[in-house]
Amino acid sequence: MEHLLETVKLKSPIDGSIYAERPVATDHAINAAVERARAAQEKWAETPVVERGKYMLAMLEALVAMTDEIVPEIAWQMGRPVRYGGEFGGVKERTNYMVEIAEAALKPVPASNPKDGFRRYVKKVPLGVVMVIAPWNYPYLTAVNTIVPALMAGSAVILKHAAQTLLVGERFSQAFDKAGLPKGLFQNLVMNHGQTEKLLGSGKIDHVNFTGSVGGGRAIEKAAAGTFMTLGLELGGKDPAYVLPDAKMDHAVANLVDGAFFNSGQCCCGIERVYVHEKVYDEFVEGFAAETRNYVVGNPLEQATTMGPMAQARFADLIREQKAEALRKGAKAHIHMKVENDRAGSPYLAPEVLTEVDHQMSVMREESFGPIVGIMKVRNDEEAIALMNDSPYGLTASIWTRDSERAIAIGDRVETGTVFMNRCDYLDPALVWTGVKDTGKGAALSAIGYDNLTRPKSYHLREAI
Repeated sequence: MEHLLETVKLKSPIDGSIYAERPVATDHAINAAVERARAAQEKWAETPVVERGKYMLAMLEALVAMTDEIVPEIAWQMGRPVRYGGEFGGVKERTNYMVEIAEAALKPVPASNPKDGFRRYVKKVPLGVVMVIAPWNYPYLTAVNTIVPALMAGSAVILKHAAQTLLVGERFSQAFDKAGLPKGLFQNLVMNHGQTEKLLGSGKIDHVNFTGSVGGGRAIEKAAAGTFMTLGLELGGKDPAYVLPDAKMDHAVANLVDGAFFNSGQCCCGIERVYVHEKVYDEFVEGFAAETRNYVVGNPLEQATTMGPMAQARFADLIREQKAEALRKGAKAHIHMKVENDRAGSPYLAPEVLTEVDHQMSVMREESFGPIVGIMKVRNDEEAIALMNDSPYGLTASIWTRDSERAIAIGDRVETGTVFMNRCDYLDPALVWTGVKDTGKGAALSAIGYDNLTRPKSYHLREAI
């Protein structure tokens, strides 16, 4: 019987067509890739950090040069409107910053108590082969968070990108090739779930960074069990906002609407629930709903479109289910926008704002990852903090006030990885990116990110004998 080659098909949310199809790597090809990575990494570890940085900046330049091709490619793959361009503002910021701090962040740390006749210090040495399993929602930004610092730290990288954004790994490969990065240090592989789990359990990977669902994170941990590899897991989120009475209202409204609905709500740190002090509740809801009605939902290839389809129809159907359940339980819908093709089984979906919601509704407890948000009235900080913490997730929380000390005091009590004040849905590469509870573990970016992509090695040298 003729052996049929397994492929991965990328179904575009724009029109349901197959936009790309790629063969799944054979087991032999996967093993060979890991061997190439291991061999290349040994020499790369001896390359000065400054030289590594030159390759990263050349890769960045090559990637940015592809912008005109990549922008519509992103729209076809996962539905983000072309009017927003690529992701290269953030990619530039993160790459440049991690290259800039690498030498200082990776330098040996001397012992804090000098001793005569001894040299004592801790080196930060490369982990070896790092695997990046990247998601489709911000396919360049999420991948670059680990790819660049892992290579800067002296490791080799194997990328397995999401099936929904198959072409992104190829773009990274093209950019690294143009930069002249030594062969084997960065490799893009198309793999199925079984192959991925097998590779993680093989002991040949030293670290894996995964961004995706909680279920996916548990599968990664299970696959890696017993290998003692290190893990970076950014999983689910249900990020809250709290609007205080002294908030600058127009600023809070505009930024929270954008934080909730940009990228069709498919943001790891997007706003999914808002708690508003009773003194400004009515004003906030009115402004938030009015701002939301300005969205234009449609074909992401058209410049007028400000919200494209969700990446897959099943994601949109989950939002429809959450909305229907909330309405059955007494919630009030505010938008009522008519959108062509907004029906079960379609990825096109109107944004929705719900009030009269509570934590018995899935829309306030379970990750939505789509264009829907619930708004609740609260009486005071205590109630807001309790509700913000009433979640299995903890990635970011935003507090809207003119009083920074009050924001800090509230933030100290919120179970989260990042506390924002008067902004949201943003990742600063100078600050560590991390989460608590079911959002996962590990840390990316900043100098702390480098600590998570290296291992400490102590040197205790007696020189006076």
